[in-house]
Amino acid sequence: MTPIRRQYLAIKRQYPDIIVFFRLGDFYETFDTDAETISSVLGLTLTSREMGKGTRVPMAGIPYHAAEGYIARLLAAGHKVAIAEQVSQPNGRDLVERRVTSVVTPGTVTDPAFVKGSGNSYIVALLSDGQRAGLAYADVTTGELAATTLTADGAGIADAVRRELLRLLPSEIVTREDEQLLDTLDEDTPRSTAPPVVWRYDDACDTIYEHFGVTSLEPFGCHEEPLAARAAGALLAYLQGTQFNSLRQITTLITYSTSGFMSLDAQTRRNLELVESSSRGGGPTLFSTLDETRTPLGARLLRQWLNQPLLNREEIGRRYDGVGWMAKDALTRARVREGLKNVADIERIINRVVNNQAGPRELAALGASLSRLPAIREQLMHADAPDIIGDIPLANRAADEIARGIADDPPALLTHGGAIRPGYSADLDGLRT
Repeated sequence: MTPIRRQYLAIKRQYPDIIVFFRLGDFYETFDTDAETISSVLGLTLTSREMGKGTRVPMAGIPYHAAEGYIARLLAAGHKVAIAEQVSQPNGRDLVERRVTSVVTPGTVTDPAFVKGSGNSYIVALLSDGQRAGLAYADVTTGELAATTLTADGAGIADAVRRELLRLLPSEIVTREDEQLLDTLDEDTPRSTAPPVVWRYDDACDTIYEHFGVTSLEPFGCHEEPLAARAAGALLAYLQGTQFNSLRQITTLITYSTSGFMSLDAQTRRNLELVESSSRGGGPTLFSTLDETRTPLGARLLRQWLNQPLLNREEIGRRYDGVGWMAKDALTRARVREGLKNVADIERIINRVVNNQAGPRELAALGASLSRLPAIREQLMHADAPDIIGDIPLANRAADEIARGIADDPPALLTHGGAIRPGYSADLDGLRT
């Protein structure tokens, strides 16, 4: 067996159920059953390569610079991909070191190339005890993490779970290996499993404690909801195994109850066409009809509100007052809409910054967006503004620092050079000279 074959098999043993993209020069190569899978899904030619005396193995590859499109198609087909990069420079003598630097699954993508539209991309963890279910969901692009305990209604626990999944429309569902609840739901969302240990109550709590730096579940409201806590801990553990950063964007856990919202079954959602059209070729929905939002953040919030109608009269009144205030003040509304124009997806960019994933153009867009906040705040901070407006935070120091440091027309990738403005760093200017 060749050294490179041994290296590949050592990596593959760590990711037996995931397609491994193995970097060889300018290509990502796949071998064995992985090669057969991507050949079938992507329509690639299946070849073979000798990797030991008398040993030829199936092989299929793609150019590394075109990987995004291929990975997106594999995700859409329900597959997961581990990226094994070259982490040392070739010297002509020693075997290049390779290590998995990221695992991309349908519910954990953060690259803008894979995240479609402004809607949330949720990953859900689910477990049940027959009468109740613990459900946790996260969006790693926005930093959301929430958990709840679902109880059986007249139609049983499966129906309660089905309604919540219809609201969330997750990209991926994580369960125990022996979880049978999903089998009764006829759920075709990509499914993953996590080992039994992460679902145990004590281990799940330890995962939550360690991530948030706490010693109790009380701050999160799930200290008396063991199933919700187990689902949240298991989901965090799964994310830690796929995200090769510290998940610093997830800063809190929200425990919620579905009793505060109107529960809608599949037939009702189809009839109301809230966010999905029932027409065969697609068509208008309530969301598309109402969506006059100016930012991705606003579009996400509107979609969440439509998917989860309130039952609390006081909260409904707060929203009503806010809409009424904006509706009657046409001048303020026009000025705020103008201020919000060209505001980028601050939420997602900040999460990529936190995890050292943001590129120069994303950082420039963040700085330009933050610089618009003072004008928006000035328009909204009136004495008669309803309390739903809240406080508009300012980030002037961050906006000024980005404007001073990032070039006017930065490249998409830092490695292309020219991202830092001349004059920002004397040391860098000296090295350039």
